Amino acid sequence: MAASADRPTAFALSGATPPTAEKRESRRVTHGRVLDDPYAWLAAENWRDVLSDPATLPEDIAALVRAENAYCGQVLAPLGKLRETLQAELRGRIKEDDSEPPWPDGAFAYFERYREGGEHALYCRTKRDGGAETILFDGDEEAGEAHFFDIGEIDHSPDHLQLAWSVDDKGSEYYSIRTRALSDGKDRADVVPHTDGSLVWSADSKSFYYVRVDDNHRTAQVFRHDIGADPSADALIVEELDPAWFVSLDRSRCGRFAIVSIRGHDASECHLVDLRDKSAKPRLVAKREPKLRYDVEPHGDDLYIRSNADGAEDFAIFRAPLTTTTRADWRPVVPHVAGRLIVIGTVYARHLVWVERANGLPRILIRALEGGEEHAISFDEEAYALYLLPGLEFDTDTLRFTYSSMTTPEETYDYDMRTRARTLLKREEIPSGHDPKNYVTRRFFARAADGAEVPVTLLHRADFSPGAGAPTLLYGYGAYGHPLSASFDPHALSLVDRGFVYALAHTRGGTDKGWSWYENGKLEHKPNTFSDFITVARYLVATGYASEGGIVAQGASAGGMLMGAIANQAPELFSGIIAGVPFVDVLSTMLRDDLPLTPPEWEEWGNPIADVTAYDRLASYSPYDNVGAKTYPAILALAGLTDPRVTYWEPLKWVARLRERMAGGGPVLLRTNMEAGHAGASGRFERLEEVALEWAFALACAGKAGV
Repeated sequence: MAASADRPTAFALSGATPPTAEKRESRRVTHGRVLDDPYAWLAAENWRDVLSDPATLPEDIAALVRAENAYCGQVLAPLGKLRETLQAELRGRIKEDDSEPPWPDGAFAYFERYREGGEHALYCRTKRDGGAETILFDGDEEAGEAHFFDIGEIDHSPDHLQLAWSVDDKGSEYYSIRTRALSDGKDRADVVPHTDGSLVWSADSKSFYYVRVDDNHRTAQVFRHDIGADPSADALIVEELDPAWFVSLDRSRCGRFAIVSIRGHDASECHLVDLRDKSAKPRLVAKREPKLRYDVEPHGDDLYIRSNADGAEDFAIFRAPLTTTTRADWRPVVPHVAGRLIVIGTVYARHLVWVERANGLPRILIRALEGGEEHAISFDEEAYALYLLPGLEFDTDTLRFTYSSMTTPEETYDYDMRTRARTLLKREEIPSGHDPKNYVTRRFFARAADGAEVPVTLLHRADFSPGAGAPTLLYGYGAYGHPLSASFDPHALSLVDRGFVYALAHTRGGTDKGWSWYENGKLEHKPNTFSDFITVARYLVATGYASEGGIVAQGASAGGMLMGAIANQAPELFSGIIAGVPFVDVLSTMLRDDLPLTPPEWEEWGNPIADVTAYDRLASYSPYDNVGAKTYPAILALAGLTDPRVTYWEPLKWVARLRERMAGGGPVLLRTNMEAGHAGASGRFERLEEVALEWAFALACAGKAGV
């Protein structure tokens, strides 16, 4: 690998020798296409075992992972003091004894809070009208000395006498569920392993329903567990045999049903399980159809259904009899409007509520079920985030929601849907201080080559004026229909206060501008995501917010694939790239139908096993397969050893190929968290070490490591 004369000098490059991965012959022929992959051996054959026990990783692979971590640490060693400063700064913005507003439910009110210095949440309750607090679950105590401890769900039983909780202690997203009697606080002996963490109590509080995760890490079955029984005897309730479909579980707002949702990337179907009757069979709402997506909420003798049925691309809300088994019974109550995406809907005893988004901005709509009077909740900033928090009670006129923007810390409100009175319950506190007037949020649109207007949201200091360009961090994702939220991120202030512009590229592949925005960023349209991101980068340069070669790009997971693609396609725009758990070995992963996410993902990317066109398309942009002899920016890749979503070997192979083929630039660094998975560290302060590492790298790329 040739050296670059203008590579950032804040890295310790002299005397630091990057690891060299051994090349072992591996060839696969598909549709007559030959795929030579000398680093294929880095994918451990016993990957299933590694998810449950990282110590089983073969030593030759483990040695390379350790060597990569050591090299990364050596190169970034000069940034040690900066990382310490950043970590303290980030922690200073966290209210250490933070708590959420209580959620009323029957005679009690439940809430989560933290103790000062605590990594994990405490789950507590008081009487509904206040009084002495009882700690029902102490996350810090339960975690003990565990290196990883992620709480999936904590849920009290309908009779308020028991608690069920799930935890993943490896980062592999295998959650075990335990229950305890609140009378003595002791956990019972029956532990239900290998679940996805979700659970729904039966109405009589004697059992709960859960989703089991199989050996291939797929959610395919719903079981019922009777409290105190042997989990091996649990009753199978729903089973999905097609590996391209995922099963999930939720409690209906009215509390009468468990809703079993079975979803592929392009369709869904729902089953209702009566929580009052153990002998009741699951009831299908409407059988799956290609391209038909729907979710449901029961209400008395009716069902409210959010769906794209009958050409409602951006979704409509329908009503049908509770006993319906056919789509012919669905009647629209909130009509479809093109370009106005109905994001989520729910129903209370007297009100229908939904969140809709148009041109990137959300608002909440409320309709009285009796009389049909309708009104909206919206805000006036150029860009903001609005989230609906449905709560624990069905028979209520109170709706809870949060509002924030990139300059405004999160505010939590209770809203009376009948009187329209709004009560501020909490404003996010920044202990080290924050004045929104010192910052500016802007929303612009960058015109792509095909005429699409790509939204870009900016945060910068109020005293900054565009002109010569500032160091810029540009974040992107663009997949699965997930939009980027213009919400408050206190971590971003550490860059902005050091002169950065912080930007979000709302590329195609998300639903930021409606469902078509998503459809035009998947399958054969996937390259739009990459070109949109590059378009936004060039727009920022052209308008004086950034400079060419002065942008640090960041993305994670599918956004990490975006990072790999833009590094290949326009490396000259970027001084650095931060690729978190990056999905970069796209072609090889989509050719492996034994991996957890591959069959479901074919609807998003294409099936190269069955379709030669899909094979060629993936081969044309898969980041690992398109590394070239060019000068690359500095790259920091981050991985989790027990990650079941993006396996550890994808970034490991990618950095090996980059070093093998690139003509200059870098450095290329990989840091693998040996005790975590896809989401990184589990503790709220432990996570800050990872953020500080990323920000120090970004500052070094921008020549601001001394700021």
